[in-house]
Amino acid sequence: MTERLSPGDDAPDFTLPDSEGKNVSLSDFRGQSVVVYFYPAASTPGCTKQACDFRDNLAELNDAGYQVIGISPDKQAKLAKFAENEKLTFPLLGDPEKTVLEAWAVYGEKKNYGRTYMGVIRSTFVVDPEGKIAHAWYNVRAAGHVAKLIRDLGLAA
Repeated sequence: MTERLSPGDDAPDFTLPDSEGKNVSLSDFRGQSVVVYFYPAASTPGCTKQACDFRDNLAELNDAGYQVIGISPDKQAKLAKFAENEKLTFPLLGDPEKTVLEAWAVYGEKKNYGRTYMGVIRSTFVVDPEGKIAHAWYNVRAAGHVAKLIRDLGLAA
């Protein structure tokens, strides 16, 4: 597994297809702050909760200058259905080959109910306008994470 990213590291660039099949690159957002979050699977309870929290707080994040991108190992068709069902208006990118997940050190060993397996480690990053990691959170909880992110970014009233 790749070494975990830390503040000050260069954010690994990527180009992945979104839920509509259009390629989206991190470099497209150069000059802007970007929240990049990684989640295990579209349309699962925890991932749906997290995505809807981002959706419900998107205006506040956008108004503060933050774009949001969600990345999972899902294929484009599953992402399209997820975006449509949950009315998600930010890019959802699919990385079925897991190359970006591995570059960002978010694919690795997980434990659940005493079982060890390989999977996506739910993680969130803030990338600054120069393409550097400003914040890195690994092993975040789906519920309540967006509220904590907003507080940590100093956006909460």
